[in-house]
Amino acid sequence: MLRSLRKDFVSLDTEMNGKPLAYLDTASSAQKPKAVMHAQGDVLYNGYANIHRGLYKISQDLTQDYEDVRQKVADFLGANASKEIVFTRNTTEAINLVAHSWGRAHLKKGDEIILTEMEHHANIVPWQLLRDEIGIEIKVLPIKKDSTLDLEQLPNLLSNKTKFVGFVHISNALGTINPAKDIVQAIKKFNTDIKILI
Repeated sequence: MLRSLRKDFVSLDTEMNGKPLAYLDTASSAQKPKAVMHAQGDVLYNGYANIHRGLYKISQDLTQDYEDVRQKVADFLGANASKEIVFTRNTTEAINLVAHSWGRAHLKKGDEIILTEMEHHANIVPWQLLRDEIGIEIKVLPIKKDSTLDLEQLPNLLSNKTKFVGFVHISNALGTINPAKDIVQAIKKFNTDIKILI
């Protein structure tokens, strides 16, 4: 299946140093599949307009297309409603949005959040800023020598002050694929109110 998915990406259908390209920086700059490039090209060739702003046909048609995609994503993720889906330009922007909107509104001095030792700085810096600004505590789930998370330590980090856990699903630096479902279940078993960002 992975080979067939690679064919959707022109850039991944190439070699580097005699081997298939392995691109691990998608959180920062995602490679675009052919379907996305064709859709972008279609918009640029056939009429570009701002969505949600114009009363003319091109804007109205693009707004409907945009909202149709939001619904498809909501259906795919099992969201309760399409309004729960927020599109951002990249993961860094999304993390900053969560930290500076949800974090500022819901975290207070003494609250604890848990990150992992394998986080990209994009999922560290916004929380450090909140720590310095409002006094939250950041706990760190360590990694083992084999570059996997030391999940045995997770129960030791969780407490009644834990409000948020953020972790990477696939590390762009290590290539480690974390067992997201197991991690979420362990957190929710401890406290269903803890917010989780993957």
